[in-house]
Amino acid sequence: MTISGPKITRRQAIVGLAATPAFAFACKRHSGDTMTTTKSEAAQTAKSRMPVIFAAHGAPVLLDDVVWVQQLYGWAVAMAKPTAILMVSAHWEARPVTLGATTTVPLVYDFYGFPERYYQTTYPSPGAPELADRVRSLCRDNNVPFADDPKRGLDHGAYVPLVAMYPQADVPVLQISMPALDPAELFKLGKILTPLRDEGVLVFGSGFLTHNMRFAFRPGTPAWAREFDDWVTDALARLDVDALLDFQTKAPAAKMALPTWEHYAPLLVSVGAAVTDNPPISFPITGFWMDGAFTKRSVQLG
Repeated sequence: MTISGPKITRRQAIVGLAATPAFAFACKRHSGDTMTTTKSEAAQTAKSRMPVIFAAHGAPVLLDDVVWVQQLYGWAVAMAKPTAILMVSAHWEARPVTLGATTTVPLVYDFYGFPERYYQTTYPSPGAPELADRVRSLCRDNNVPFADDPKRGLDHGAYVPLVAMYPQADVPVLQISMPALDPAELFKLGKILTPLRDEGVLVFGSGFLTHNMRFAFRPGTPAWAREFDDWVTDALARLDVDALLDFQTKAPAAKMALPTWEHYAPLLVSVGAAVTDNPPISFPITGFWMDGAFTKRSVQLG
């Protein structure tokens, strides 16, 4: 999937997003140059079970949105630092489950029409070959076919939230593909990945709970967007797996909220990875991006 830039840049002008990229703030805060290191920031790498998360990832201009970047960064420092991150992005569907690069390779700039500076973003996180071996082993143990694509870098669904959350790029990252847009298969993939949580790995789904490009960057939040956001919030709070899997028939306004549903799909992987221990559910980020139709709602399970 690609994202077109011109509408976004016009909307930026309308809302007056900060001229200085907000991720610079996060980098400065992480560096300790001008900010006091907090207890959370000083926490050691996770030694107990990690939560599972799903984050709304935004377009590349998210990194100019000071408030959203601070929200993402604050969320990251409130969690234990993971030993590695396993990323499932809405922007990579490939059968069978495919493992991306385990070395630092160029990012995938899967959008067009943006100012040149958005194509200069880098995120040189370490590769995660040990995590890749572990994922292969879990797939073998569960008879799940897999493949490798060693030249495939992180797409914007992966690197945009990571730049905000872990701006030092010091946590190894592995991205895997979604094998198909099939709710049961995505949920099963998540369950297969559950053991990684006890190994300090942050299983990270990245998408959007509402994603109708016909309404992108229009001012005003439509009623259907609020209805779907309310419904999915309730279903997640109750961890109603049946409803979450069957959202297309059970959720109000599902066809408006998600005319195509690849951005919802990573949520099902995240839920699958967390459901076995009936985790506490929280929503670290809420609201609607630019007061429009795209909910920023993000979820922590555990």
